[in-house]
Amino acid sequence: MPIQKLSIVIPAYNEERTIHLILNKIKQTTLIEGIAKEVIIINDCSKDQSEQAILTYQANNLDLDIQYHRHERNQGKGAALRTGIQRATGDVVVIQDADLEYDPQEYNILLKPIIEGFADVVYGSRFMGGRPHRILFFWHTIGNKFLTFLSNMLTNLNLTDMETCYKMFRREIIQQINLRENRFGFEPEVTAKIARIKNIRIYEVGISYYGRTYAEGKKINWKDGFRAIYCILKYNLWRR
Repeated sequence: MPIQKLSIVIPAYNEERTIHLILNKIKQTTLIEGIAKEVIIINDCSKDQSEQAILTYQANNLDLDIQYHRHERNQGKGAALRTGIQRATGDVVVIQDADLEYDPQEYNILLKPIIEGFADVVYGSRFMGGRPHRILFFWHTIGNKFLTFLSNMLTNLNLTDMETCYKMFRREIIQQINLRENRFGFEPEVTAKIARIKNIRIYEVGISYYGRTYAEGKKINWKDGFRAIYCILKYNLWRR
C-alpha cells in the first residue's frame, strides 16, 4: 500500500524558544513520493509561553497541517507521545523532539526503507554513517551505548542507538502497542514491545545529531538513565 501521509508527533515542554524553528524546518521539508505531512503537537502543560508560540505559528501557517493538544497537567514525554500517537492519522508515524537536535530533512532517509517495502519500523542512529554529530558529553555517549547493549541482549536485536528520538513506525503497528511509560522510559519500552511482534521488520539508518547542552535546554539526566535500565528489565524480563 503506498504511503500517502506522514504523522509527525512532537511532545513539547517549555520549548517557546525553539518550537517555531523546528516547525519551520518541518514546513520546508519536501517528502519523497509527494507524501503529505500532519504535525501533531502535544504541549505537556508547559510553564513558559510555548502554547502562545504554537498557536501563533499555527494561525500564521495555515498551509501546514498542525493539530495542537494540551495536557492539563505535566505528565512526561512518554505520556505526550501516547496522546500524539493515538491521534495520528498518517500511514506512517515519526517522533520529533521540539528542540533542534534532529533534522526533519532526514525524514526521507527513514522513509525510504518503508516506501520500498523492506521495513515496518526504522530507527535513526546517531552512531552510524558519516553525517555530522555535535561533540558533547562523553558519559552520555557511554550511557547510551550501555543502554543499547543491555536492550539488545534482551531483545536479540542489533541496534546501535536504542535511545534515538527518530523512530518511524507504520501507524497500525505503533497504535496497537499498549505503551505505559510517562517519561523517558518510552524508548526501551517501545523497543522491547516492537521486538516481540512476530515477523516485524526493523531497519536502522544513519542520521545527523545537533545535540544541545543543559544550558540550551537539554532535559534528560542520570535519573532517566536508571529508569531506562529498570524499563529494559521490566519490559523484557518481567513482561509476563
